Amino acid sequence: MLRAGVVAVQGDVTAHAAAIRRAGEAHGEDVEVIEIRQSGSVAECDVLLLPGGESTAISRLLSREGIDAEIRDHVAGGKPVLATCAGLIVASRDANDERVDTLDVLDVTVDRNAFGRQVDSFEAPLDVVGLEAPFPAVFIRAPVIDDVGDGVEVLAEWEGRPVAVRDGPVLATAFHPELTDDSRVHDLAFFEERAVEA
Repeated sequence: MLRAGVVAVQGDVTAHAAAIRRAGEAHGEDVEVIEIRQSGSVAECDVLLLPGGESTAISRLLSREGIDAEIRDHVAGGKPVLATCAGLIVASRDANDERVDTLDVLDVTVDRNAFGRQVDSFEAPLDVVGLEAPFPAVFIRAPVIDDVGDGVEVLAEWEGRPVAVRDGPVLATAFHPELTDDSRVHDLAFFEERAVEA
């Protein structure tokens, strides 16, 4: 049984819960999903999902509830995290926005809303390292990564800019993999290494 925590202070929890369950099913593994709204639950989780939403609100609520320190401990312990869209911003070293108190568990800097407003949202076939076929990436008010630290692996680019990266146990995307029926990004984040170990 894999215990997956979805940080649920703000953002789309249901779609991520469904995606991690699909990915687990593909590997013959049952997944218990825990919605995290206050401190005390993160340590019980094997993996964490940090969904999109509004990055300033997410960072404020994580700090207020004391979840931010628990997420840092989770990463320091080598446990996997998937951070998407605003989750990427919150996980980053620097959001280039003083209103966002970042977790600094992902050695990148980001440009918030780099792809424009909600009306500028789009879907694109994206070549992702580790996936055999393009991934149908959904970009909604998406950030892009401005600067990548030395130990960070770029997994995908769009128009020459990184939009998916891995830094140790943290995999982060500027797009929303949970908004498709394709669970391969969740698979990369949580099951690729487990399959190798098995």
